[in-house]
Parts: sequence; structure tokens; C-alpha cells
Amino acid sequence: MFSNYLIGLREGLEASLVVCILIAYLVKTDRRDALKPVWTGIAIAVLIAMGFGCVLEFGSQELTFEAQEALGGSLSVLAVGLVTWMVFWMRRTARHLRSELHGKLDAALAMGTGALVATAFLAVGREGLETALFVWASVHAAGDGTPRPLIGVALGLATAVFLGWLFYRGALRINLAKFFTWTGGMLVVVAAGVLAYGFHDLQEADWLPGLNSLAFDISGTIPPDSWYGTLLKGVFNFQPDPTVLQVTVWLLYLVPTLALFLAPVGFASGKGKVKAPDDAPDDRGSRQSKAPQA
Repeated sequence: MFSNYLIGLREGLEASLVVCILIAYLVKTDRRDALKPVWTGIAIAVLIAMGFGCVLEFGSQELTFEAQEALGGSLSVLAVGLVTWMVFWMRRTARHLRSELHGKLDAALAMGTGALVATAFLAVGREGLETALFVWASVHAAGDGTPRPLIGVALGLATAVFLGWLFYRGALRINLAKFFTWTGGMLVVVAAGVLAYGFHDLQEADWLPGLNSLAFDISGTIPPDSWYGTLLKGVFNFQPDPTVLQVTVWLLYLVPTLALFLAPVGFASGKGKVKAPDDAPDDRGSRQSKAPQA
């Protein structure tokens, strides 16, 4: 449940920040007439992401066992690739996200309503599709048949929306560079488990017949149905009896990816601070003007 909460929080906060930046910019520039197209684009992106998740979940149930395993394994690998790209991209561009979105919004305002809808849709839709795919892969890997993974995702998204609202109101100011670094590092660990289980699915589908022998079996020490076995499964997608291929893939992904991700990226001290997307307090804590209302 925690891993899915982390996914919902991390991906949801990125989308929330994008929405806050777009809305705050329109309010500050006195372009409230453009709010409706932007909200329309955001709503379309959310609906498509939800529809994509439903297609993945219910569409896969009509397949044979081998086809389900092949689809699950392939999408798990794809989801890990997208999430890995996302965490590196966000860490690199967190400082410039607001100016980049402002530039796209200025161009869309000059082009008209359709461009505004498309800009909002593309800004939020990518996050939504990535979230739907990675959540599906993570829930598929957990495979406990309970609603707890989805509850974790829902709680994470709710927390992200609340934090986004606090950012917009100017009531919250945190070091987003550090936040995305720590949550990104934890997501890399979660992704390693999803990737290993994805390769397990591909083995079950007979796509990868080699290295099927067990690397180890500690089911007696950590029973899968024990509370701590369930905890390890939910947080790290831990499996007490992995194959040699699963362990190999897990190590080959986790060690170099985590090392590269946690390596210094040139942030000077204090430059990771990101203010709320409207008039936030200055360094002495004073507010230049009250935050605009959307």
C-alpha cells in the first residue's frame, strides 16, 4: 500500500504543480477568461487516464493466462522505463518548470481556445497516463487481490491535490528539489521490484525460458502471508523465492540507476527552493501581495 501511496503522491504532486502554475499565471495576468479552456483540457486528461487504466484492467481479463502474463510483463517493463525517465527529467528540470509552462501558455493564449485546451491536456495528460500505467503494473505485481493498492493510490493523489492547493494559496513552501530527489529515489526502488516481477511474468509466458531456477527460497523465514512478508511485498514487491533472472534484473537496474539518480546534479545551495506559483513570501517571510483567487 505504501508503494502505491508513493506513486500517487509523487505523480499527483507533479500534476498538481502543473495545474497550479497554469491557473496562477492566468489569474495574475488577468486572463480569467482562459480558465475554462484550461480546466477543460485538464478534465479531458484525467478522464483519458482513468479510461486507460480501466482498459488495462478489464481488457486484460479477457486474455488467456499466457497472454495475460506476456502483457503484464511487457507493460511492467514499459512502465519502469517511463517512470525512470520521469524521475530523472523532473530532477533536472524542477527549477525551470514554471518558466517553461509560462512560455507554452503564452503561445497558446496567442493561438486561441483550442490551443489552451491542448496545452493543459498535454501538460497533465502525460502525468496521468504514466500514473495509470505504473499503478496498474504495481498493483499487478502486488497481486494480493485486495483493494489496498488502489486505496494507497487514492490517498496519495488526495494528499497531492491538498499540497497543490497549499502551494497555490502560498501557505506551503518546501524544497521541491529535495522532495523530488527523495521520492524519486524511493520510486526507483519500487520500480526495481516491478521490473523484476515483470520479467517473472515474461518467464511465466515462456517468453524468457532461461534462468528459471530459483536464486534462493526463504519462504520459511519470511512467509508471504505473514505481516512482515506482506509489508515487504507491498513496499518493495519483495518475493521470497525469486528466480535467478529476477535477482539479476533487480540488481542490474537498481544499483546503477540509483547511483546515477543520487549523484550531484549541480544544484547550488538554496537553488532548489521553489516558491508557490503566485506571490509567495520573500526571504524575510513578508508577503508582497495576497495570492489571487482562481
